[in-house]
Amino acid sequence: MSARRPLIAGNWKMHKTIAETRTLLAELCELAMPNGVDVMVAPPFTALAAARDRLRDCGIGLGAQTMSEHEHGPYTGDISPVMLRELSVRWVILGHSERRAYFNETDDGVARKVRAALAHGMTPIVAVGETADEHQRGETIAKVTFQARAAFAGLTEEEVRKCVVAYEPIWAIGTGLVDEPASANGVIGEIRGAVEGLEYARVLYGGSMKGDNATALMAEPNIDGGLIGGASLSVQSFMEIVAAAALRAAAPR
Repeated sequence: MSARRPLIAGNWKMHKTIAETRTLLAELCELAMPNGVDVMVAPPFTALAAARDRLRDCGIGLGAQTMSEHEHGPYTGDISPVMLRELSVRWVILGHSERRAYFNETDDGVARKVRAALAHGMTPIVAVGETADEHQRGETIAKVTFQARAAFAGLTEEEVRKCVVAYEPIWAIGTGLVDEPASANGVIGEIRGAVEGLEYARVLYGGSMKGDNATALMAEPNIDGGLIGGASLSVQSFMEIVAAAALRAAAPR
């Protein structure tokens, strides 16, 4: 099996105006992205057009934070895959724990969005993860493998290979807590084994990944990069993680 190319995905969540997006991306685009690493950012919907314009010929990909499963229709407030493709979006984060918790997204709904993303030529980044209570009860593996199987149900192995999974323990998102590298690696190994094709797909770690822990996390064989929240809002902290991914890309596997 060929080495999986590291991916660092910045999820800006509900941060950055259009003007702030232009400023941050101007600074990022002044820096050379390392060979062997994919880097993408997912600004809020209002800033996607500005981000697309600034990222031309920059070496950084453009993603969205969610999308509708529908191409068009009476879905007030939603954004369709057709609209995202018009904006040159190539990546889309699906099933983030905040979408599941605050917007009642279901496993079946995530699966439909995965299919829609693939149908429109976008790479879905499917987030899975357990709550603090589930973690304490020893239910982590059961939870995340169920979510992975549900998200990719009915897809061919070839289709699954085109997807990305992000393991984000919910108790680590925005808390400063981080799973131990060996523990995260073990969970991701179980995720890989849950669905045919995921052994070839990229699986990221998310949940308080920062410059001071990214190298240790990405040294683990199953961890192919990171889904980055708060640390993606600063050029310095984001590039520290990108540099850690470059070390992983250069290391023999």
